[in-house]
Amino acid sequence: MYSDASVREWHAGEQDVGEAVDFTYDDEQLALQDVARGALERECGPDVVRQLADAPEGITPALWSTLVDLGWTGLLVPEEHGGSGAGLLEMCVVLEEMGRIPLPGPFFSSSVAATLAARALGATELLTDLASGTRRGTVALGEQGHGEPLSTVRTRARRKAAQWVVSGEKPIVVDGQSADWVIVVARSEEGVRSYLLESPGGELVPSLDPTRKLARIVLDDTPVVPLGPSGNQVGLWQRIQDDIAVGLAAETVGAAHRALTEAIAYTSERIVFDKPVATYQTVRHRLVEMFQQVEMARAGFQFAAWASDTESPEREQAAAMASSYAADAGVRVTGDDIQLHGGVGFTWANDAHFLFKRVKQNELLAGGAGAQRHRLASLFIESA
Repeated sequence: MYSDASVREWHAGEQDVGEAVDFTYDDEQLALQDVARGALERECGPDVVRQLADAPEGITPALWSTLVDLGWTGLLVPEEHGGSGAGLLEMCVVLEEMGRIPLPGPFFSSSVAATLAARALGATELLTDLASGTRRGTVALGEQGHGEPLSTVRTRARRKAAQWVVSGEKPIVVDGQSADWVIVVARSEEGVRSYLLESPGGELVPSLDPTRKLARIVLDDTPVVPLGPSGNQVGLWQRIQDDIAVGLAAETVGAAHRALTEAIAYTSERIVFDKPVATYQTVRHRLVEMFQQVEMARAGFQFAAWASDTESPEREQAAAMASSYAADAGVRVTGDDIQLHGGVGFTWANDAHFLFKRVKQNELLAGGAGAQRHRLASLFIESA
């Protein structure tokens, strides 16, 4: 119906210099996309996804080694610390392909969330091991409550004798049961601060998406090491959270694109009343709506990633728009895929449910589409 390698262009609005921006993937990014799709389809087929969905760590050493050898664990790590120094846009190229699988395991928590946090906090001592994949990290940010994760933080940090300790509960820490360390976000007298906790040993908890493990970490005067610049780090963490949300949007678009592709294939082959299901007008209209939502969501995360890499004045708005739109589009498209498959779409043997679960949990991890729209209102409407 359409090609991933097709040129995608859009007008991004007037910039400070009064010039319009036309964005396209360059040859290296298109090559990265092709390599990522081929490698992931080869190394992580449907049988592997089901096997890893039942595994506590969600990944095998061999698969993790493959991701390391491809250089993806170091995409966001500067070259001086053993990475490739790529931008968020290049990472999103890979994440979109991972969403198509959807890839199980701790890649996102370690190579995206933890790496973005360590880089922003200036914790360069953590970056080399992240790039090489020898140690994996994660981030403990959100807590109980609604809204964007940063607004829910209640965990407290204080000095106790000669060290810092934190107390509270982080109920949803991605891969907190298997990470070598976690960056805990807590409140102190200075405001929002960051603390490194080694060997968190979180308790595995049930999750909507069985391919992405969640853990609970209970903190009770737990010794930690402060990270990052002095003072309130709320602005720094808002930026980290924005970039994480853009990455989740890229994954969501990958899952939605796969759902669209499979819906087209199934309805084209399924015969009802002597005609393929895809020839009926109502089905054709639904497929076109799915296509439009996928393409718009893709344009959103691509522009948001570019805006982050270039420090565009539109960065915050773009992140909120991309996250909220991709969340709604992803749930709609993957849900429609299940419906268009009929009864078979609800079975474990079909991959449709894995795609739906991935995009729905991604929405929750980003704080929800409603919270992103509320932030967009604050950035755009209320400041107008």
